[in-house]
Amino acid sequence: MWSSLPFDLLANIFSFLSPDSLARARSACKQWHECIDTCPLNTEPILSQSHPSWFIALPLRAHKLCFAHNPILDNWHKLSLEFLPDLVKPIATVGSLLFLRSTSSVVLQLILCNPFTTQFRYLPRPNISRTNPAVGVVIQNTRQDSQIPDFKVYVAGGMSVAPQGGTTYESKLEMYDSRNDSWEIVGSLPVEFAVRLTVWTHNESVYSNGILYWITSARAFSVMGFDIDSNNCRELQVPMADRLEFAALTSRNGRLTIVGGVCGEDACVWECRDGDVWVLVEKVPNELGRKLVGGSNGSWINSKCAWNNEVMCLYKELGNGMVVWRERKEKNTWEWVWIDGCSSIRGKIVHNLPIKGLLLQPSLAPFASKSN
Repeated sequence: MWSSLPFDLLANIFSFLSPDSLARARSACKQWHECIDTCPLNTEPILSQSHPSWFIALPLRAHKLCFAHNPILDNWHKLSLEFLPDLVKPIATVGSLLFLRSTSSVVLQLILCNPFTTQFRYLPRPNISRTNPAVGVVIQNTRQDSQIPDFKVYVAGGMSVAPQGGTTYESKLEMYDSRNDSWEIVGSLPVEFAVRLTVWTHNESVYSNGILYWITSARAFSVMGFDIDSNNCRELQVPMADRLEFAALTSRNGRLTIVGGVCGEDACVWECRDGDVWVLVEKVPNELGRKLVGGSNGSWINSKCAWNNEVMCLYKELGNGMVVWRERKEKNTWEWVWIDGCSSIRGKIVHNLPIKGLLLQPSLAPFASKSN
């Protein structure tokens, strides 16, 4: 019976499978393999609606591998990144792809890759060669005919070659547009903003209501924003800025959000409301927070946050576990849960590692040929 089904019907059935189940179905027979390879785009919209995002953990040090947590089966997978020519650091996700920066190059080189299919491509280099800039990603829309949404990349700050020789803080802002696969200079920053984006800013950015935000990594924390349309910069104060041991920018329900923690206290979630007023909206449950930081007097230092519109994950290292705040759409509410870390895979011990986590919807659909 299954061998006589038309491809479009098979594709519809496959769309309800999780990515690892889809991979097993792909290897079952030649017909199913051909169906999944030739009809992947029909399955993407349904797949993204029926399955939650996976947590992808990339080791911070020079390891050509990553780890993926399946939230449906609550298990971990190890994925090789040996197919990438460069060592990389994660920046964000774009659709079902990882957005990375090469650490093998001194100047900025950006890469898109699918760790499940081992496909990748380099983005063109920016017009200005610079080292250690802040990078921000803005998702434009999700096309139904592709797993990659239209997106823009903004590069700000960093060090570039000065006209008189030597190096200088770069004040020009560049933008990459995926629709034409090219860069252009779109504005400039005050020198003091360029310095802070270069020295004290992580790669994580949040786009909210036309403004691209970064949070400084130096205490006391502060938030810097760039209004894309008006080319104006702004700065926001962070609640409890001088006391927080860690702080991370996120977005929830379209609002700029901060999660942060203080030693011996619960971590808190604040939303930015009208007038740039921060409002406390949630606290991490005490027992889950203690479990993550190692006791009632544990420190939130080195905590990190991965997030998207449906889930927020607080984590430290690969084997430590995660505190997860996730949406339950069927109940129209959010819930806190604990997810065990990755200490073994199929009976083999996995060493604890410092990681950077991202959330994405896995896909087996092809997106591009390898290019330089």
